[in-house]
Order: sequence, then structure tokens, then C-alpha cells
Amino acid sequence: MFRVLTLNNISVRGLERLPRDRYEVASALSDPDAVLVRSADMHSIDIPSSVIAVGRAGAGTNNIPVARLSELGVPVFNAPGANANAVKELVIAGLFLAARNICQAWDYARQLTGSDEEIDVAVEQGKKKFVGYELPGRTLGVIGLGAVGVEVANAAHLLGMRVLGFDPQITVQRAWQLSSGVEQALSLDDLFSRCDMVTVHVPLLEGTRGFVSAARLRLLKEKGVVLNFSRAGIVDESAILEALEAGKLGAYICDFPTRLLKNHPKVVALPHLGASTGEAEENCAIMVADTLKDFLENGNIRHSVNFPEAVLPRTPNATRLSIANENVPNMVGQISTALAQASLNIADLLNKSRGGLAYTLIDVDGSVATPVLEQIRKIEGVLNVRAL
Repeated sequence: MFRVLTLNNISVRGLERLPRDRYEVASALSDPDAVLVRSADMHSIDIPSSVIAVGRAGAGTNNIPVARLSELGVPVFNAPGANANAVKELVIAGLFLAARNICQAWDYARQLTGSDEEIDVAVEQGKKKFVGYELPGRTLGVIGLGAVGVEVANAAHLLGMRVLGFDPQITVQRAWQLSSGVEQALSLDDLFSRCDMVTVHVPLLEGTRGFVSAARLRLLKEKGVVLNFSRAGIVDESAILEALEAGKLGAYICDFPTRLLKNHPKVVALPHLGASTGEAEENCAIMVADTLKDFLENGNIRHSVNFPEAVLPRTPNATRLSIANENVPNMVGQISTALAQASLNIADLLNKSRGGLAYTLIDVDGSVATPVLEQIRKIEGVLNVRAL
């Protein structure tokens, strides 16, 4: 029986993927095997030593202490692409909000008073303040061509926009999904200098914090637009405010209200609605529950933000060993030696690495005794060992 602790309300559709005859799922559990989380901040809580996996029902993992869990050999899973359509639709809506001054015009209309005739007069007098522009022919820069970025780029292209994309780490899978009409920018500076509007779809890391900077905003075309539906820290807010006040930036559309920007007349700040659809919540919960289940039952790793992808079909009548370790030389050799000394035959083996971490799946003929597991666990650099 696997025990799964939930730190937020997780969609029932996702929890249904964890059969009750094999899983105990609750918001209060002692010694859980895994944690399912959405937005709860795990940096400030004590994570039980029994936890061998954490699943995030969403894409971003900045609310999870990934580095600390990596040191313990605990994979962190997310649900990349499960909420991509929801975010894409909101970004496309953001393009229209900026181009047509919709929120400002709506607020103006709500403030009108008097008779219908007086309101009609005020409408005709006031609408000139909200003259916008159409999207076809405008250039949109898409930074980050993952699941969301690709969908945004393709949708904007279909709207008649010229689209430039930049992602030096684009995967082959995403490249195949990208419309042939999307052009490649040579660098971030190249992208900013050629665009009317820029949207960012990258995780918040030290290398991306504040990279929508004052210097890059100066490269943007006059009255340009920045859209941020990734994380607040991706942009330098002081630089955004300065560009808005100087008239260089025409609008800032984001999903993260802050005291500095939320009340500015050229800012539309939404309350983190990117993935807030019933469909997206269900998709994320289903995806991460399936991923977590496969890891707990088979040791397979998919969609992990800290460990390599490692998927090995099960060998019939074999015991599977799941081993997380530091990526150092001779690790597989030492593990194989321990198995050979116990007269255990290796039926199949997969070893993958990612940065400073590695992961090994080994199918062994017959059962593996506890002393053998303890011997492997004592190998310097081994972080976690399981027999399935």
C-alpha cells in the first residue's frame, strides 16, 4: 500500500488514477511515500524522511525545494503541457487586451453616469482615448518554446502576426510541433529589437530572473507590449514602470499583481489565472498522478525536473531495483559487483544521468534480500534504493 499526502485540493479525476486498493491518499498522513501538491509552499515545511517522490499538478516548481530533494535522491515530477491550452488562451486574450485597450475602455464605460442619451454623448466623446490596433502584420516575440510557447507561437501566427521565437534549448519534439511560419530569433536582444509585442514562457531560475530588463525594453519598438504569464520575477518591475512612464512601453499584461504595478493605467494584472480552468486542473492532476503511479510501482521516471527520463519495461518474474545516485564513475560497476557477489543475475539494466544526478533501473532474476539492498545503499554516492 502506497501512502500519498496531498498538500492542496487535487482534482478528483487525478486522484481516481490511484486505485484505493493500492493507495491511501489523504491531506493528513504520517510517513507518506509521496506528496502531491499544487501551489502550497514546500520550502517552509518539514518533508518526512519517508518521501521518495513529489508530484506537482502543474508546470512550475518554484514552490518546491528541488535542490534539497535532489540531494536526498527524491525525484520531483510536474505536468508539462497539461495546462498549455489554458495558458495559451489567456495569452492570446492578453494580446487583444493590449491591442484594443479593452480593460481601460470597459472601466471607462462602467464609470459613466446620467441618462442613456448623456451616456451616448460621453461614449462618442471618450472612445477616441481607446483607439487600438489590429494584430495582423504586428510582430510577436515568443521567448521559450516549450509546451505553452509553441502553442502561443502557432496561434499568433494563425492570427496573421509575424512571430519570432527564441529558445536555445528547444527539444526536437517541440520543434516538430512548431509552425514552419515561426521565424528564429538569433538572440534575446535580436528578438526585442524586432518585435512590437513580447511574451515570455520560461521557468523562473537565477538565469531568467529579471531578464526582461531596462536594456532589453529599450530595444523594443515604440509603444511595445510585454506579456508575462510565466512568473513575476521574470521581469524587472522597476524597468517596466520606468518604460511605461516614459511612454516607451504601451502596455504590460501579466498574471501577477504587485503593489508597484497593479494600479498603473497601462497595466492589466490578472490574479494568476493562467491554468485556472477546470480542464487544466483535471489534465494536470491526471498527468502527474499517472507519472507518480508509474514511478512508485515500476520505478520509471517521466516528466521529472531534477532526474533524467528513465523508462524500462518490466522483465517478467524479476525484482526491479530503483537506484538514485550521484553521477560519479564506476557506480554501475559497484552495484553490479554487489549483485554478482549475491549470485544475482541481471536480466535488464538502464542507467541515465542528468547533471550531477544519475538513475539506474535493474531487473534481477529472483528476489533481492535486504542485506544486498543495504550493501548497495552503503556505496558512496548512492542516494536512494528501492526493491520493487
